[in-house]
Amino acid sequence: MSKDSQRESVAALTLGALGVVYGDIGTSPLYTMKEVFSPATGIPLDATHLIGAVSVIFWGLMMVVTLKYVMLILRADNRGEGGIMALTALAAKAAGKTPHSRVLLLLTGVFGAALFYGDSVITPAISVLSAVEGIEVVSLTFKPYVLPISIAVLIGLFAVQRHGTGLVGKLFGPVIVVWFAVLATAGVSEIIQQPAILAALNPLNALRFLTSQGWHIFVAVGAIVLAFTGAEALYADMGHFGKRPIRLAWMGLVLPALAIHYMGQGALLMRDPAALENPFYRMFPTSVLVPMVMLATVATVIASQAVISGAYSMTKQAMQLGLLPRMQVHFTSVKEMGQIYVPSVNWILLAGVLLAVLGFGSSSAMAAAYGIAVTVTMLITTLLTFFVIRNAWNYALPVAIASTAVFLMLDTLLVVSCSLKFLDGGWFPLVLGGLIFTIMATWRRGRELLITNILQDDPELLPFITALSGDSMPRAFRTAIYAVANPETVPQALMHNLKHNQVLHERNVILTVVFHDVPWIPVEDRLKVEALVPGFWKVKVNYGFKNSPDIPKALELCEAQGLPINLFETSYFLSREIVVPTKGTGMAHWRELLFAVMSRNSGSVADFFKLPNNCVIELGTRVQI
Repeated sequence: MSKDSQRESVAALTLGALGVVYGDIGTSPLYTMKEVFSPATGIPLDATHLIGAVSVIFWGLMMVVTLKYVMLILRADNRGEGGIMALTALAAKAAGKTPHSRVLLLLTGVFGAALFYGDSVITPAISVLSAVEGIEVVSLTFKPYVLPISIAVLIGLFAVQRHGTGLVGKLFGPVIVVWFAVLATAGVSEIIQQPAILAALNPLNALRFLTSQGWHIFVAVGAIVLAFTGAEALYADMGHFGKRPIRLAWMGLVLPALAIHYMGQGALLMRDPAALENPFYRMFPTSVLVPMVMLATVATVIASQAVISGAYSMTKQAMQLGLLPRMQVHFTSVKEMGQIYVPSVNWILLAGVLLAVLGFGSSSAMAAAYGIAVTVTMLITTLLTFFVIRNAWNYALPVAIASTAVFLMLDTLLVVSCSLKFLDGGWFPLVLGGLIFTIMATWRRGRELLITNILQDDPELLPFITALSGDSMPRAFRTAIYAVANPETVPQALMHNLKHNQVLHERNVILTVVFHDVPWIPVEDRLKVEALVPGFWKVKVNYGFKNSPDIPKALELCEAQGLPINLFETSYFLSREIVVPTKGTGMAHWRELLFAVMSRNSGSVADFFKLPNNCVIELGTRVQI
């Protein structure tokens, strides 16, 4: 690629990163300052505390976002991919010298991933509500319409998901550029009128503010943390845009615009304390309030889109890592593999978002619920990063501790501060995350028990097919593909085929699909063929958790390894297990019932692996767990 083309590519990716990555943290000014100085926090609204609070926000952005995420954690890529799933796989692989430590790290990462779903419910709700509440500033007569308008916007947002984000995505970047430009312009206008707010750049004012609070520091930080929500998106979307565009967007536009704007809101409140009712919208003349409400609503929709798309991607990765049952996945772009739509996740998220909007009723009430899930995820990210630095990058223990200790202390302070809001709404995302974690853990353990019970009475493969090779049983002149979890025992579908149809195919392939804890498996490592006895082969197909499985396409690679397969003369035999929960060993009975329901309602194996429907034969078997 020429230098000009490289520059154009980086510029395009940077613009895209602005739209997708920074929508969430970029819309935090809509509600942060209002919550920091709300009556519930008890912080006096005077010049000293305003300068101190803005100083904490500024230096928090520098420490939590710039140093931790932009400088350190963006380095912890799993073959170019980021996000807590990718980091969990990287940390578990690096530190998993014993099964116990590997499982512990996996469970920690899975809990962080589960909390992401809680964030995916809260972010659209609080963002859209806070934007639409701007019509109250235009006129109080519009107040009864805030909830109906917010609900209509959210329903519209989730309803268009099935059409994909490609077309809308092209507008994300330019709109967010306008948004940050407006934030910076409004901030500069207020700073000019009250330049004393620039004292917030002095970190000593942040320290004075925090130390003067005493035990009240947790209440203050619990509100200030709203300015940092969305930081996790920098790492989660690294695979889409790369480190350099994300860093350029942050340092070149997002950080300066946010810093200027927060200082502008502080300056406004120093000049006019009555503006605390809604400091964001009070920064603008009445004549432009309606356009600002419209721009803020679009910006919050963009911020919401980022976490919704992230929930789809997280679900797909979790399915391929064996943490969730198969669900229907639609690919909404012929060019971008990452643009997907998961209908069941979409409608469950919408139900959760609407419950949150109706249950809390306002962005201020919801602010108590916002932050706790995000900060726990941030703490887990830092913990996992320690193991990556120590074990994957092989740095000395003092270096690994020095690199993460400060961030661990900061994250712990944020988590403790947000936990004070547990009874006021903080329980909501934690309950959601706990439910998702229970579902993930139950599905993974249930599959382990299911496979163990299936394999208990299955004969070994090699002696069985060796005996068959000399049998005079009639042969069907087709290829049979038997998909199995364990290639060392006889597939249930093969035994059923022999028992009921009393026929053996001319060519029999024992197929195993393995999903690895890396994002991508290259095509050259996709498939391995092993000849067994005449008429039988083992084929192992490898995928990463970001790859999209396509078995017929993978089988085309068999010819290069001495096994030509005519896909038009191929039948796919699948076993479908009917789970029968039984009391006793295994899991708690209620978890076995939950697993049975999930197994019964999981998506089609044929659809998941893109098998042609007219070539699939499913054979059922009842299995007790």
